[in-house]
Amino acid sequence: MILADSGFSGPSINEFFPPALLFAGTPFEINRVTVIRLVATLAVILVFGLGTWRLKLVPGRWQSIIEFGLDFVRVNIAEDLLGKKDGRRFLPLLTTIFFMVLFFNLTSIVPGLNLAGSSVIGVPLVLAIASYVAFIYAGIRHSPAGFFRNALFPPGVPWPLYIIVTPIEVISTFLIRPVTLILRLMMNMVVGHLLLVLFFSGTEWFLFEAPGLFKLFGIGTMVFAFAFTLMEILVGVLQAYIFALLTGVYIQLAVAETH
Repeated sequence: MILADSGFSGPSINEFFPPALLFAGTPFEINRVTVIRLVATLAVILVFGLGTWRLKLVPGRWQSIIEFGLDFVRVNIAEDLLGKKDGRRFLPLLTTIFFMVLFFNLTSIVPGLNLAGSSVIGVPLVLAIASYVAFIYAGIRHSPAGFFRNALFPPGVPWPLYIIVTPIEVISTFLIRPVTLILRLMMNMVVGHLLLVLFFSGTEWFLFEAPGLFKLFGIGTMVFAFAFTLMEILVGVLQAYIFALLTGVYIQLAVAETH
């Protein structure tokens, strides 16, 4: 009751749909989320541009960090799942997905931004479409005639059971995969943002507006705010890894299904 009577307002889902800043009502509308995405994109370009500028045989500290990140994706995702040949072919896609998701996720903890660029459906949707197209492309490239046949009509299944198996394969393979990629990334970042806003705004209210001893609750909410900030970093990194990893898994399954 104290929070309600004091006018304290918790986080709202409306924060993910801010008012337009420029070009309102047009396809080129720019709002806070768009600005955050532009900042994240610029950050990716600057980090990799500066990190790979004037490459040296003996890398410096910044070049070593960039090479470590690139090697992490190459070794632990691309080549580990797809082997050297296919891993090299799809490495640009997997690297782009990993670092794009990573930078867009981490804007949620940057002061002044405080919102993940991947917390609104546009970015997760685009990345899921890229992952889906790569999955289809890999399957068709390896077996133009047999990819869809093997995916929808698995060998060894008695033909009457295809009445049940084929619709299940259509839903699980071609519909659920991109949807789960979208929802997993977006909802993790939405929930993370709401929790951070709740604890930080709660800390501010308890410390500066709460009456009497209720101010002590601000210490607890501050601790939780710090803990959830660390967790948000961990979740942001894990979601980048999981998105790129699942893209690699789907490509590997597309290739395996053709053998």
